[in-house]
Amino acid sequence: MKKIALISIIVLGILGKAVAQNADDALRYSQLFYTGTARFMAMGGAFTALGGDLSSLSQNPAGLGVFRSSEISVSPQLFHIKTGAVFNGSNSEDYIYNFNLGQAGIVANLINNSSGTGLTSLNVGYSFNRTNNLNQSILVKGISNNSSLADFWTDISSGYFKDELAEFVPEAFLAWDTWIIDTLSGYGTEYGTVYSNYGDNPPSVYGQNIHRLITNEGYTGEHALSVGGNYSDKIYFGATLGITRISYSSHYEHSESSDVTLPSGFTDFNYTFHYDNTGTGYGLKLGGIFKPLEILRVGIAFHSPTVFRINEYVHDNMTSKFDDGGKYESENNPDRYNYALTTPFRVIGGVALQVKKLALLSADYEYIDYGIAKFSETGDGYDYGNKNLAIKNTLGPVSNFRLGAEFRLSRIYLRGGYGYYGKAFKQNSDINRDLDYNSLSFGGGFREQNIFIDFGYASLSNPQRYILYDSSIETAVSDIDTRRNMFTVTFGYKFGY
Repeated sequence: MKKIALISIIVLGILGKAVAQNADDALRYSQLFYTGTARFMAMGGAFTALGGDLSSLSQNPAGLGVFRSSEISVSPQLFHIKTGAVFNGSNSEDYIYNFNLGQAGIVANLINNSSGTGLTSLNVGYSFNRTNNLNQSILVKGISNNSSLADFWTDISSGYFKDELAEFVPEAFLAWDTWIIDTLSGYGTEYGTVYSNYGDNPPSVYGQNIHRLITNEGYTGEHALSVGGNYSDKIYFGATLGITRISYSSHYEHSESSDVTLPSGFTDFNYTFHYDNTGTGYGLKLGGIFKPLEILRVGIAFHSPTVFRINEYVHDNMTSKFDDGGKYESENNPDRYNYALTTPFRVIGGVALQVKKLALLSADYEYIDYGIAKFSETGDGYDYGNKNLAIKNTLGPVSNFRLGAEFRLSRIYLRGGYGYYGKAFKQNSDINRDLDYNSLSFGGGFREQNIFIDFGYASLSNPQRYILYDSSIETAVSDIDTRRNMFTVTFGYKFGY
């Protein structure tokens, strides 16, 4: 049961103020589902050995050396995410749209040596690349015949006097302050719920309607400042200073309502939990592309850990109603945290084949060990040892694969891609051990002299098991399927050649 309780906290970070700085946060800000230009998206992001695209500055900065001229591009994106949930046989769906900037950048050519030997070109570039879109809305609803979130609160309150709840289990204090839980008769540190009339009318009478709405908003985006060059048209090299911005908020409302008359007089309650994360991180990326044959390119890139400083705001409140007209409200004082997060390093390798001017084929392999992500204090002296140990025991190394293809028909380009992102939860007993991601993409483009327009579509899907709460009576689980659809258009202009 302790194992399941840990997972219930990790999966989506949903249970009260104890969720601050957990493995879910570390994973969320370490995962990269590269977005960017329409060409990059349409080819599955497999650009480690290709380069020549502004989005590659965030993946393999050696791709900057492939540019033969200066270039500017901007890529607006329409993001659509649809989520389906199944809870106790009840199905529900929810979706949202988000219009955003997927990429914007510029490359400036400093050296252009037409001799073909020595330092053939040297470029500097900047690109903003959205590395993860965190917007999502999840609706879970159904009938619970065996348990309640209130049972979770009685479990974590056990052993504490009512005057200690606010300090040690503040979310349970809200339940006590609104009469959802109370002490058992004759016991100062044991609790019962409204469903058993606080232990006076056992067993508990369930069958209540459960409704949970989770709304997440935000993104991670990198400002890539890069330099890259070309040596004899055989070796391309580059470096990127990445400045990554985090902006994320998570809000969920959990409500339960009873259609039957209970001895406690309870009719319904609503618990709301909200938190915001904002922060900035810095990291370095180095890369190379080698062209041993005219048709073959081999790329490799190393990403240092990104070190974030994160500000967090947490707030929760509760309301309850009873059939005698009683209505109770309670809220905790908002909490603010400041901490650092160091994400894992990653290594990326790729190969690409260029068939004259007719076609490109590319493949990427990426390795990252999420288990080495670490939190650290930024001045308050808090010991993150246990939380870092939980990350190490929960998350592990993954292998990601990306494939891309492009076919040229005169001025028209046709593209397709596939991506697989591996399973981050390493223990076979983890409820989300099989959580992985698959992406499919396609697109096209038109190029005429120094002007180009590209379109790309990418779909990223994954299954997930979501724990609403874990109590000594039951673990309430919903099966969730998520599909993200991204439509990107890139407008570009080449100059200086």
